[in-house]
Formats: sequence, structure tokens, C-alpha cells
Amino acid sequence: MAFDSLTEKLQNVFKNLRSKGSLTESDVKAALKEVKMALLEADVNFKVVKNFIKTVQERAIGQDVMNSLTPGQMVIKIVNDELVNLMGDETTEISLKPGSEITVILMCGLQGAGKTTTTAKLAGKFKQKGKKPLLVACDIYRPAAIEQLQVNGEKQGVPVFSMGSGHKPLNIAKAAIEHAEKNGFNIVILDTAGRLHIDEDMMTELVEIKENIDVHQSILVVDAMTGQDAVNVAEMFNNKIGIDGVILTKLDGDTRGGAALSIRAVTGRPILYVGMGEKLSDLEQFHPDRMASRILGMGDVLSLIEKAEATIDEEKAEALGKKIKKAEFDFNDFLDAMEQMRNMGGLSSILSMLPGVGLPSDIEIDDNAFKGVEAIIFSMTKEERSNPAILNPSRKKRIATGAGVDISEVNRLVKQMEQMKKMMKQMPGMMKGKGKKGRFRMPFGF
Repeated sequence: MAFDSLTEKLQNVFKNLRSKGSLTESDVKAALKEVKMALLEADVNFKVVKNFIKTVQERAIGQDVMNSLTPGQMVIKIVNDELVNLMGDETTEISLKPGSEITVILMCGLQGAGKTTTTAKLAGKFKQKGKKPLLVACDIYRPAAIEQLQVNGEKQGVPVFSMGSGHKPLNIAKAAIEHAEKNGFNIVILDTAGRLHIDEDMMTELVEIKENIDVHQSILVVDAMTGQDAVNVAEMFNNKIGIDGVILTKLDGDTRGGAALSIRAVTGRPILYVGMGEKLSDLEQFHPDRMASRILGMGDVLSLIEKAEATIDEEKAEALGKKIKKAEFDFNDFLDAMEQMRNMGGLSSILSMLPGVGLPSDIEIDDNAFKGVEAIIFSMTKEERSNPAILNPSRKKRIATGAGVDISEVNRLVKQMEQMKKMMKQMPGMMKGKGKKGRFRMPFGF
């Protein structure tokens, strides 16, 4: 997950700051030197790091900080504030024309950045907001690009306008706008061609479209995994054609995340969305304050709540809650719970948004590990899932064979279910007790 290494290093720096009752100027400088190294290792632009550290140091060595009761906390707050400033003071929405006027959005980027998939996801977001988007296939060069857009458009329930590969992108775009006017579409999203590198032909094509069509927003899609190159690409596109915003893809991958901290400062253009996975819900609006909080290991509860509201089946969740309170839940309910968790991006995604649950960078949570548990449950009959009490040795042996695991794995899962039920039965009484502290190890590997 992006920023994991950076988060771990910054938390170690801040831990040392908090442990000191008072801070000297040399303490602050030593801590910021470590922060500087952590940012550079995260592939943040050198000039951006230099200005960032300078600004933080000037604020942190002020009298108000040095003489405060909690100087360490004050320094951390300053770092947080400046991270937010670095990425943009506020969340930026994609600008749309008022009323029924058609908004034309030009999507551009290099090949392999996930532009076509992101374009379809963005159309899906607009549809969710009650808009009528039309996707337009202007990539006439890459094999199967048109088909890919059509497949992704179908997934989002958004129509795709295409004239094949025998027409100029400009003419396709003009025809698409006429089609939108006649059929009541109010957003036209042009999926233009990507290249393996920036070249004159590519830029000329984009400039031609912008000179002949009223493009309201030009959005660049860049791959966060390319690190500093993502910032260079953004700067070049902005200088050549002018962009209004950036969408960063693959921020859920094994990336150092420096692009997210550099693009705004280098280009002056905001990050609009970040791609955190393959699903529509994994295209998240970019909130600078929430991202800063996640980077500093403070969690992002607001985004977690929004993701839960968008993906969780409320009726199922309420029914499961009632069963848990009565300690009546079974393996069917557990399958539902795993599905809800998967829809929210998996356990690793959820944990990354919780305050104080930052995992060391060398530890990974493999969400595929739950497939073994699912295999055991799917090897049970409906009756066995609903009533685990009937699971005798012979049934367990059959289940183990069906799931391709040792019988000890089945025994462990059944035991964990029993422990969970016992714990839930005890919870009401324990909640009434005062001053008692208990720590439970969640079953099922949670």
C-alpha cells in the first residue's frame, strides 16, 4: 500500500518527539532531517522537500511551539498542516457547466496508466450523481482500445459513442457532441489515445481537439507507481496543452507515493481522484487533509465511513448486528461479513484507514488468506453452516477433504466460531461493569 514505508518512518520520528518533555532547536532540526530523508526516499520531488522542510522548521522553532506544554505534538500538527498545504488546501471538484449545458472533458495520459479504465470509472461516478455522461472512443491507434472502453462503459451502465478507427479523433469528438445534444447527454468524456512516451504527434492531436472544441476540463491520468516520472509527465502535459487536474492511479500498489505529494506543488494543478483498486468504488475523491492524516498514521475514518455507506448492504448489516447481539450468527453470516469487507477493499484497506493501526512496511495482510476459510465453509452443507453444533468428526473430515485442508484447520475454525459466540454472550454483562478492561483476540484471523 502506498505510503506504508513513509508512514512508518514518520511515526518513528514523531514517537521520539513525543517522548521528550521539552524540545531544543537542535531536537527539531534533527527530527526534520529524518523527515527530509523519509520524504526523499518516498520519491517526493527534491525542490518540494526542500521548501517543505524549510517552512516546517521556521514554524516549529517559533516561541509558541518551543514554550508550549506539548512541543512534540505541536511539531506534528505543523507537519500535518504543511502536508495539507502541499497537496492543496481543499478538495477540488471537477468543474461542470451549469444546467443542461454540455460539459466536455478531455482525458489524456500515457499508455499503461489506466486511463481508459479510469475514464469509465469517472463516468460511473457522474452517473451516480444523477448526470447523463457519454463516453467517446477517440483512441484509434491502440488495438482493442475501443472495445475496452465499451466493455468498461457497459460495466458502469454508461453508453459509448464510437465511429471505429477510420476517422480522426477530432471528427469523432465533434460527432459525439452532436449526438449528445440530440440525445440529452450533459457530460461528454473523450478517451484520447495514450502513447508510450510524450511525442509531438500526441500533443498536436490534443491541441487540435482543444482548439476546435469547447473543452471545459482537461484531466491527466498518471500512474503513481512511476514515482517522480509521474510528476515529470504531469508538468510536461501542463506546459504543452494545459491541464485542469490530475487523477493518480494505482495508489494501492507497491508505490512510494511521492507523486501525490509533489504534483500540486510542481504543476499548480490539483489531484482530483486517486485510484485504489479495480472497482468503481475504488476511484476515490482526493481529500488533502484526509491523505495527510493517513500518511501520518492518524487514519482516515471519514473516507472509511463513506466507503461503508456506499458498499454495505444496510439490511444485511442490521440483520447481522441483531444476530451478533443474540449470539445467533452462523457461518452463512460470516460469509456475508467477508463479502461486505471485500466490497470495502479488503481488511488491509480498512486497517489503513483506522487511527493507530499502521502496520510495519515489512508486514502485509494477504486478503486471499480468507479464501481458505471460505473454502471450508463452502464445503459444508446448508444445515452445517446454519448449525455448527452438528459438526461431528466424520462431518469435519468430509469438509476438510472437500476444502483440501487438514482437519485441524476445520477444528480451529469451528472452535473460533464457538469462542466468538461465548464472547458475544458475555458482552452485555461486561459492558455494564465499570473500570474493567478486557482485551480480546478477534477470531477468524482478524
